[in-house]
Amino acid sequence: MDINLTGKRAIVCGGTQGIGKAVAVELASLGASVTLVARNEEKLHQVRDELRASPGQRHDAIAVDFNMPEVLRERIGGYVSKADTIHILVNNTGGPKGGPIADAELQEFVNTFSQHLLCNHILAQAVIPGMKNARYGRIVNIISTSVKQPISGLGVSNTVRGAVASWAKTLAGEVAPFGITVNNILPGMTKTTRLDYVIRDRAERSGKSAEEITGEMIAEIPAGRYAEPHEIATAVAFLCSPAASYINGVSLPVDGGRTMSI
Repeated sequence: MDINLTGKRAIVCGGTQGIGKAVAVELASLGASVTLVARNEEKLHQVRDELRASPGQRHDAIAVDFNMPEVLRERIGGYVSKADTIHILVNNTGGPKGGPIADAELQEFVNTFSQHLLCNHILAQAVIPGMKNARYGRIVNIISTSVKQPISGLGVSNTVRGAVASWAKTLAGEVAPFGITVNNILPGMTKTTRLDYVIRDRAERSGKSAEEITGEMIAEIPAGRYAEPHEIATAVAFLCSPAASYINGVSLPVDGGRTMSI
């Protein structure tokens, strides 16, 4: 099975922590040169320097805030115009605050839509021409199992994640003739700072302890535990590899069996 990414360049968003960092580490271990994208320049450089770098690999970093999509467009456009072909794009952005959808302010939807769908689109538009020329492209979006089964207390996130999934499915059909695939990974409950936030938020809203909430959440997972970030990253890496060339337009839950839909 060909999962070798030597000679490929990847952009990984949210690459300084959690799932994004784990994806960057995995892609680098398979031979890809990785460009990290996140807000914190210091952390970007720290993670970049930690990545495995064999002869021929060169890792980069771009500091930009996804709250400013036009700045992202400018910086990513400038980078792509000077860089080698980008073969892999991993879209990964932190989720919005929790709460019932009926209580959400309109601006929360606008901000989240911009950070997720619009920024994903900006990045895809920047890299797709090079992917077409190379006849090789992999776009993987880290979304959520809420695409298949809404998650209680995450109303805004549920709404926008679904929009991203529909965008990806549409794009997948358009770029497939050029050797480009577009797929979504739907992580389940994973040991990240985002999960810590969700647990705290549920505890505050319910009056229960964080330990009680943790127990209830793990009880919903047939595997009986949370995922480790690297377990999500290995699924992403496979979809980025030559071996996954005929997998296109799918939304793959990586959730220990929690999602009840088929």
